Amino acid sequence: MLSGSSPESRSVQGPPQVGLQSCSLDGYQPILGLLVWTLIAGTEYFRVPAFGWVMFVAVFYWVLTVFFLIVYITMTYTRIPQVPWTTVGLCFNGSAFILYLSAAIVDASSVAPERDSHNFNSWAASSFFAFLVTICYAGNTYFSFIAWRSRTVQ
Repeated sequence: MLSGSSPESRSVQGPPQVGLQSCSLDGYQPILGLLVWTLIAGTEYFRVPAFGWVMFVAVFYWVLTVFFLIVYITMTYTRIPQVPWTTVGLCFNGSAFILYLSAAIVDASSVAPERDSHNFNSWAASSFFAFLVTICYAGNTYFSFIAWRSRTVQ
């Protein structure tokens, strides 16, 4: 009997489409998200109230992305088969895309030249990285939708 044709090997499911598994952009999300909120946190962001929203979105989704990465690395999803992981991945990536898009727009519109060039440079860089993370989550939303649709058709 071939090694890949045993009944045990056929019962193992592939990784769920949650957070960090759906495309090649996934590895960049935690890194770029970390850059967004650390670039803002290293400045006097409290002087611009709009950066509070950007910080909330960036930190919240960074924590969730790291959580789903740990779930994936430890293969916890195989121990909890009751959870519809493709639906969770679609909801996570879709909400991250929408909220990160709003945060990136707020971030970019709040950047204004100041006497302190450190704040300006950090805020401009965080805006750039916020749009990059938004693109990553948009791609993951698309791939999560494809995975979700293919699981519901079966």
